[in-house]
Amino acid sequence: MESPNRKSSQKLVKSTSSQPAAPLSTRGAKNSPPRRPFSSHSAVLQKPLIKENTKPLEIKLHTQERAARRALFNSTVEIKLSIMEQQKRQVEKLLKIIDEEEVRMLRKEMVPRAQLMPFFDRPFFPQRSTRPLTVPREPSCYRKNSSFISCR
Repeated sequence: MESPNRKSSQKLVKSTSSQPAAPLSTRGAKNSPPRRPFSSHSAVLQKPLIKENTKPLEIKLHTQERAARRALFNSTVEIKLSIMEQQKRQVEKLLKIIDEEEVRMLRKEMVPRAQLMPFFDRPFFPQRSTRPLTVPREPSCYRKNSSFISCR
């Protein structure tokens, strides 16, 4: 007996010839019953035609093209980064030259002045302060007529 999937794939075919249909393939021939000749007016279920073996199409993958574009992109990015790095080095070099020139000009303009020598003939004697000492007192937290918060 044939499987249900095979039955659903069979087609109704009206034949105009009086010859019996020959099986196109030997698939499923072991379990199927022998075919009977049919008349030209009757509809017969027939196995679907087997498709020819197809040759695979030559698939064109875009990986090579994409790899080439990616390589071009990477090279442009690398060039941009190198240009930016060169510009950064140039700016740093200019700033360094400017700083060195400023230091050179400041050194030219500065007049060296020696520090005064301390007087060793008159030694320093510290004097007492004339201010009175502070007298400690307790804090007053209990102000009644105050706008401050009390310490209760």
